[in-house]
Amino acid sequence: MNLLRTKSIEQSIADADEPGRKLKRSLSSWDLMIMGVAVAVGAGIFSVGAKAAANFSGPAVTLSFAIAAVTCALAIMCYAEFATAIPVAGSAYVFTYATMGELLAWIIGWNLILELFTAAAVIAKYWGIYLSKVFALMGADIPPAIPLAGVDLYWGAFLIVAVFTVLLVLGTKLSARVGNIFTLIKIGVVLFVIVVGFTYVKFENYAPFIPAAEPTGGTGTADVLKQSFFGFLTGAAPAQYGTLGIFAGAALVFFAFIGFDVVATSAEEVKNPQKTLPRGIFGGLALVTLLYILVSLALTGMVSYTQLAEAENPTLTTAFEAVGDTSAAKTIAFGSLVGLTTVIMVLLMGLSRVVLAMSRDGLLPRALSKTSEKRSTPVRLQIICGAAVAVVAGLTKVDLLEEMINIGTLSAFVVVSSGILVLRRKRPDLKPAFRVPFGKVLPIVSALLCLYLMTNLAVETWIFFAIWLAIGLAIYFAYGQRHSRLNERFSAASTAVNGSPAGGATAAGHSRTDEDEYTRV
Repeated sequence: MNLLRTKSIEQSIADADEPGRKLKRSLSSWDLMIMGVAVAVGAGIFSVGAKAAANFSGPAVTLSFAIAAVTCALAIMCYAEFATAIPVAGSAYVFTYATMGELLAWIIGWNLILELFTAAAVIAKYWGIYLSKVFALMGADIPPAIPLAGVDLYWGAFLIVAVFTVLLVLGTKLSARVGNIFTLIKIGVVLFVIVVGFTYVKFENYAPFIPAAEPTGGTGTADVLKQSFFGFLTGAAPAQYGTLGIFAGAALVFFAFIGFDVVATSAEEVKNPQKTLPRGIFGGLALVTLLYILVSLALTGMVSYTQLAEAENPTLTTAFEAVGDTSAAKTIAFGSLVGLTTVIMVLLMGLSRVVLAMSRDGLLPRALSKTSEKRSTPVRLQIICGAAVAVVAGLTKVDLLEEMINIGTLSAFVVVSSGILVLRRKRPDLKPAFRVPFGKVLPIVSALLCLYLMTNLAVETWIFFAIWLAIGLAIYFAYGQRHSRLNERFSAASTAVNGSPAGGATAAGHSRTDEDEYTRV
């Protein structure tokens, strides 16, 4: 059993063209850019910055966003180089399989499932809650949840997941068009909020720009579990603000940038991926970064971060209410609802594409990778993913696992950034359309930055992450490793080599060719 065997780039591309398991290339640079904005600019733009400012960074939340954006940009450069070299579905999972072997590829694929599934379920639940708020603002009292057999059923989550599951089944291009319309609307709402917010800015609210570090005052188990893993490792007492608070804030707001690794999962559905992917990804990232920094400047200029900290669940609405503009709540509620809508769509698509890639390789049941002849979409898989997300979002307290989204994303970023160095060493003959500049420096910096941001997540997040990895390894050794197409191919080659003496030379020669086909990276 060789857990470090890699799958060749040529074989990954060939598998993507397997009849009955192919996806249709229909997306343009514009579609990709809007897709990145669609998944990154959700309701988080109205809430995550306020939480980071209130609890971690103060006015320096702008620096937190900048650090998160730079970290994401470095990692996305690595994604772009990989995606133009291996333009197939699966994103970091496929890239890892081609460079670091099957076991680590499984772990990264498993982490991507964690990121995309949890994010889709959390955001679908929030969508239903925001829908009820919009109804309330219009005078209709419709609760976000209804009691059912002793549990609360969040009906809105079922509704939105069902709608976009149907759209994704009908075709990627159709769902992209619908997503484009919603995305343009929410960009308009965000710009409106920024313009109105800046009319209330008072420069004294920016001081002190980096608040002095303060102990949280807690020493119990709950406080230790909530503090950063870095603080726990270094023995620091639970605290907030200061320089470390900026990085803790960056780890939190990194949630705002998760969309761009999801975009890379669509590589197999992009027209002319060598040019389209880099343009779409970097264009979307630039726009998202600008919007987030402007929102954070408006937010912390409108009110003092101490006022935000007094709120139980601070949002941009908290700031507008503090300055007496309650009418803005309607616009923000509507923007949040529209913002979440497109996020759910892109996450559902990304989830199905990662599972598709893993099932093609046999690490998950092969039946999941079948696509529709008429629409070239994974109909069965998309429905399964949609149903699972709807059930978890509608019936559980999945929102308690929000930080799991960040740790799953960052772990994939660390491996992809490191994988670029391996790819260049093993396949110097490859000439991808995009290469990360400055040689080895930026991929190494990217990996270290992502790893450091991971350590700024809470201790309890790391505990949940360890449990998730343990479950994933159990599934791999119980099912994935035994059904892996790569390992089946090697087992067949090994049997041929150890067969009858009469056919030994031919069999051995064939097996070496077969092995080269799969492991030449």
